[in-house]
Amino acid sequence: MRGRTKQSALCVSRLVQSLPKEHPCDVIARQLLRSGIAVGASYRAACRAKSCVDFISKMDTVEEEVDESSY
Repeated sequence: MRGRTKQSALCVSRLVQSLPKEHPCDVIARQLLRSGIAVGASYRAACRAKSCVDFISKMDTVEEEVDESSY
């Protein structure tokens, strides 16, 4: 999963760079970049969870970021 989330962040980054530099696209691009990169960061945080409950909570955050990015 670490490799996949990193690849995903790189793909999102390339996609954002390819978007037109107009205001509406810029707003969307910034949000997509934030949520797309947060997937990997949140997953890494989940891997460092202190308990099973903490892991599940952090993975919920990963799922939210993936959902936001796909939207």
